Amino acid sequence: MIPSITTISHKRSGGFTLLELLVVLVILGLLAGYVAPKYFSQVGKSEVKTAQAQIVALDKALDQYRIDTGHYPSTEQGLAALNAQPAGEAKWDGPYLKKAVPNDPWGKPYQYRMPGEHGEIDLSSFGRDGQPGGSGDGVDIGNW
Repeated sequence: MIPSITTISHKRSGGFTLLELLVVLVILGLLAGYVAPKYFSQVGKSEVKTAQAQIVALDKALDQYRIDTGHYPSTEQGLAALNAQPAGEAKWDGPYLKKAVPNDPWGKPYQYRMPGEHGEIDLSSFGRDGQPGGSGDGVDIGNW
């Protein structure tokens, strides 16, 4: 016998309705919109702090170089003088760094100048934008 329409029971499946899914997506979107800017601003701050810490470490290595040789490396010799003995530098007692000179957190080389504009030496990073000057994440970070 064929069951009639009145005898067929309606079973609800275990899935979610489209409306429920949309509500969940809206809630996730609101949370992401609130949390993401706070998270990414912290990432920018950590890059600046990393650059500051690396500049301090490089500055200390340069001071040790100066103690050994009696002078800082020239601008032409640059930070490479911390790992490899410059030609004609008899008092060099390096290497002054355990590893190669790192790039800044944005992948660009640190700027070194002797004599410096701000002190005896200038050691700096141009920040996220890689250009002199700037503001926010693009501000220059230096040993002055």
